[in-house]
Amino acid sequence: MEILWVLIALVMLGAVLLPVLRRRRSAVGLVPPGHPDAADPANYGFALQEELDIRMPGPDQDLLDVLDVVQRTQDYRAAQQLLAGTPAEGEQRWQRVQAFAGAASLELAQRPGGVSETPGGQWLRVWRSEAPKDAGGAAVHAEFLVQQAWRTAAPGSDEFRIIMEEAKAACGEAALSAPGDPVPYIVELSVARGLGYSQQEFEQVWLKILDRAPAHMGAHLAALHYWCEKWHGSRQQAYDFAEAAAARAPQGSLLAAMPLFAVFEHLPEVNLVSGFYQSEVVSRAIHGALHAVHSARPDDPMLAHVRHMLIFFLVRAERWAEAMNQLIHVDGHVGALPWTLSPDPAAEFAVYRALAVAGYEANGGSPATLPH
Repeated sequence: MEILWVLIALVMLGAVLLPVLRRRRSAVGLVPPGHPDAADPANYGFALQEELDIRMPGPDQDLLDVLDVVQRTQDYRAAQQLLAGTPAEGEQRWQRVQAFAGAASLELAQRPGGVSETPGGQWLRVWRSEAPKDAGGAAVHAEFLVQQAWRTAAPGSDEFRIIMEEAKAACGEAALSAPGDPVPYIVELSVARGLGYSQQEFEQVWLKILDRAPAHMGAHLAALHYWCEKWHGSRQQAYDFAEAAAARAPQGSLLAAMPLFAVFEHLPEVNLVSGFYQSEVVSRAIHGALHAVHSARPDDPMLAHVRHMLIFFLVRAERWAEAMNQLIHVDGHVGALPWTLSPDPAAEFAVYRALAVAGYEANGGSPATLPH
């Protein structure tokens, strides 16, 4: 009888300890670098945190080379030539317009100018004065004004509205310079959000984009912001917009990932629901984004944007191997959501990357088992 009681006690003890041991095995946390238990991202060939490029989501060597020339010489002509050779309806033109505008805006912030100093971004002003009818320069100027408004003024203030009204006029000039180019209207989507266009006014701009580039992922992401709860729509309107875009996405289009971005825009500030990132809504959005990534062209300029967003959700959902599979494609560049919302995008990305590596190794993964 005593043996029976001992066996019962051992079974009960095992029932208590086994879940604890399982949780300890799968638990993932960050430890200081150099700690014996630290998982090292360098073992996977990942870039050092200080080497991460925060300017763009993925590689565009032509753009980097031209930015270097323009900023070193303050001569706009290399940028003018690059945009002139970039197809108007494609995603890459929109990304390059954003990059040139952002470079000029950042230069101005770093060197506002004074009595004896030339203000930063002078090359853009020269571009507009010497080639006022150039479509590329007009689009970059409009986007520059939009970025200046968001960067330097509080939304709703008089200063913000003045800059946004100027940006709106610049969008009109850019559209006249290139009637078939969707980019000026994509820039205006941000103006519409800032100035609070009515939904009817917004739809008029949106229809012009659909006429020119109906499957433009960058345009859809810009429009999604307007429909979000924190701006001029609601959670349901944003979800409806994203799901409609995914439903009509042509084969190979990344629009199937739109619901994941809608979920991100409406994440609760405080998550009180256990397993939120494993919930049906989030899992379905992740599934759609993974399908989009697997179906997209390897050279799609928006592919890196989707991969970065997937890394965020896959890590939160503790889907370590899938997160690692996305990391190997984008590591080195972090100029994308969600990292750019952080004051230090490289540090934010590095934390998620370290968690992915630690989780992967805690579940038996290693550099040898990760496909490249």
